[in-house]
Amino acid sequence: MIDRQIPQARLDFIWTLSYGLTLLFLLRLVNLQILNTAHFREIAEKNRTQIIAQSAPRGRIFSFDETAIATSKPSFSLIYFPGQLKTGAETDRMAGALSRQLGADYESIKSNIYRATTREKPVRLAENLPPKAMLRLSELKAVYPGVDIIVEARRYYPFGAYLSHLAGYIGKMDPKEWAARSTDKKYSMDSRIGKAGLEKMYERELKGRDGGIFLEVDSRGRLNRVLESRKWAPGSDIFLTVDSKAQAAAEEGLEKSISGKGAVVALDPRNGAVLAFVSMPDYDPNQFVVSGAEKDKLAPGEILPEFNVALQGSYPPGSIFKIITAAAILESGRVKPEETFFCPGYYDAGSRVFKCWEKKGHNKVDFITGLTRSCDVYFYNASQRAGALAIEKYARAFRLGQPSGIALPEEKNGNVFGPGTRAAKKSYWFIGDTLNLAIGQGETLMTPIQAAGMIAAVANGGVFYRPYYVDRIVRGDGQTISLGKPEIMSRVKLKESTWALIKAGLHNVVQGGTGYMARIEGAEMYAKTGTAQNPQGKDHAWFVAYATVDGKPSRVAVAVLVEHGLHGASAAAPIAKAVIEAVLRDDLAAKKRLPFVGPPAPGPEGRG
Repeated sequence: MIDRQIPQARLDFIWTLSYGLTLLFLLRLVNLQILNTAHFREIAEKNRTQIIAQSAPRGRIFSFDETAIATSKPSFSLIYFPGQLKTGAETDRMAGALSRQLGADYESIKSNIYRATTREKPVRLAENLPPKAMLRLSELKAVYPGVDIIVEARRYYPFGAYLSHLAGYIGKMDPKEWAARSTDKKYSMDSRIGKAGLEKMYERELKGRDGGIFLEVDSRGRLNRVLESRKWAPGSDIFLTVDSKAQAAAEEGLEKSISGKGAVVALDPRNGAVLAFVSMPDYDPNQFVVSGAEKDKLAPGEILPEFNVALQGSYPPGSIFKIITAAAILESGRVKPEETFFCPGYYDAGSRVFKCWEKKGHNKVDFITGLTRSCDVYFYNASQRAGALAIEKYARAFRLGQPSGIALPEEKNGNVFGPGTRAAKKSYWFIGDTLNLAIGQGETLMTPIQAAGMIAAVANGGVFYRPYYVDRIVRGDGQTISLGKPEIMSRVKLKESTWALIKAGLHNVVQGGTGYMARIEGAEMYAKTGTAQNPQGKDHAWFVAYATVDGKPSRVAVAVLVEHGLHGASAAAPIAKAVIEAVLRDDLAAKKRLPFVGPPAPGPEGRG
């Protein structure tokens, strides 16, 4: 007889293993039922419910005088909830009826319906339905169960292209953007976010809390019933520093200019607040909200309407750069303000003759006359004395070659051109380079917002503020959560006599020089015209200016660039004048209402 008794050691092992497995099972049970019960209940709940998100109204955007730039309005979306099983023929008929009412592609509608049925999940068939289409579709709800219309909030820009490059626009997230926000409960896959301008920079503040329709589904994902409709919460409102009248004047002036292209930037020299901000060509942000397809409408070679000329357009500054050259000349001490140079209409540099814009010449020219008349020959001679390194130094001091710091994406730096830059590249510097540098030609490049910062710094005595455009941010409950405040970026240190001479020259530019067309009754104007050579076509027109009333600190400084405008005096100066008049309208109106107080009537001895 064979002994089949199991050895005791093996029995002990089997019992130990059984105890271990039992303990493991008990620990797992405790983990599921006690330690992580909330987590698994949430997962189970998610498996039992589905959500159709309803977009919350984004925060509104207002100008400083509370004109609505961006707001929200009701939008209707068509949703299909897959319910009881339909035959293929029924589904096709429904797709045909919906496509005819929507004016949409039949195959696309049918594909979405089949996808919803296959995945057993609701799907949006159409968004932003016009009222007429909504009424027609409402009739189909009774015929085709599962079709429904929900109300959402849609971004709306009441004035279309007005302030578009500052406000920006919103659009659907691309896969990369969704990957970055997929863990944020504020967003769903089809959420719309800011794509440009302050819509992008202030996305967190403008984004509201979405609502939604919560649906109960069975184990196969089929709809049982609607559980609740959760109300949305709007985003915070943003109030800008922009003056709506000045903005309108800038847009209208640039639109009616010789080319209709360019930029206008107006700043408050006292703090850096943006008063007007225009870039053309512009765009209607509403078109991006509806379809996001405006890019497809561009002709081959046409500039994208999102291209922000004010921030991203780099141009030779031409004669507005003479403000910087003037500072270098006077600070060098090598040229006395009263010293004159003779201008015959050209300057012979030996290997090449450099012409003055005034072909017949300006005769004898001192500093004030040279700046007033924008005499190229004066600046050719004086720059040779001061030296190109001095001009490059002050170009950097006036923040050329670096961004203004405004809170907008993709700002360009422009370009500083000088012997120091050339030496870093181990290249040569020639006399012709100094002459070109002196009058803002050659490789020097400036953006319109840099030009605005330059003239604002002249107006306030050398302070560069970071340009800002948000005055305050207010939550839905009325609480102010943020206030815009001035921030000094840098200062230009010049002698008081230098500032006085530069300002005297800029004042004369308007009184009897090239900026005569920009005179404003009741205001003291200071300005500089510029015509920048353009190898790709007609010359660009520049004008920079600021104004004071009754000797008070200047409240407005403006830079205008008209692409292919030919002459700053005729193309750009009238736009700057209109913007300044709009900003100072109350001060100018008050001066006109004051009674005239003339000198006392002369006595008999004064009639002599």
